[in-house]
Amino acid sequence: IEDKPGSTALQQLQQRSWLLHWSLFVFFTHPQGRDMIIRLFFEEKYLQAIQTNCPWLLRYLTTAIIVNKRGQDVLKDLVKVIQQEDHSYSDPVTRFLECLLVNFDFDGAQAQLHQCETVLVSDFFLCSVAQEFMEEARLFIFETYCRIHRKIDLNMLAQRLALNQPEAAEKWIVDLIRGALLDAKLSSEDNTVVMGGTTPSIHQQVIERTKDLVTRSYLLSNNLEKMLVEEQNDVGQGHAVMGGYDQGGGRGRY
Repeated sequence: IEDKPGSTALQQLQQRSWLLHWSLFVFFTHPQGRDMIIRLFFEEKYLQAIQTNCPWLLRYLTTAIIVNKRGQDVLKDLVKVIQQEDHSYSDPVTRFLECLLVNFDFDGAQAQLHQCETVLVSDFFLCSVAQEFMEEARLFIFETYCRIHRKIDLNMLAQRLALNQPEAAEKWIVDLIRGALLDAKLSSEDNTVVMGGTTPSIHQQVIERTKDLVTRSYLLSNNLEKMLVEEQNDVGQGHAVMGGYDQGGGRGRY
């Protein structure tokens, strides 16, 4: 697409948009498709195509990131894009993320999660990951809620996680604890979950702060290179114009 001679910017935009749509047939059937869709959709030119021409593809990007733990690195960037495109497109999947990470509206996130299940089951590409999405979304709600609470009532937790009964919420928490995914204890006396007071180590904090450094440095160097090329082109065009003016002036004097 990029190297095709004679294609206009509009034609390239249309071709990128078609490629993004066709890629859904591959990404949600390939074993590594969830990683590949995140890499492709976040490339600058393809992300611009999504925002300009097909913002509804944000549903598939959001789903891929939620069900892919390695996609959490770009979560903040995704939230920014969702906020920017909220005026042109939103659905229960994108609104779920916005309610949870922007507004910290857990009631709104719970309501959107109920709608997400209906949307995903009826989507040709996403129906196969609907159950996995619901599990990861519940974990997402729980992790976010635990950042601001130390003690959580199981009855309330069952409602937040769109689980039918407190027993289901308790079983879900027990499975997390057994899988070493959660530092918490169940208190049978008052039917609550007590969170552990873990603090990230210095090493973890350094990793969190520098994990995007390579990507950001690469984007910065590319932008600087483009600016230098454009500046050189402008200077070259200026010299060409001045040269033509001098030649024309010289012919006029004779």
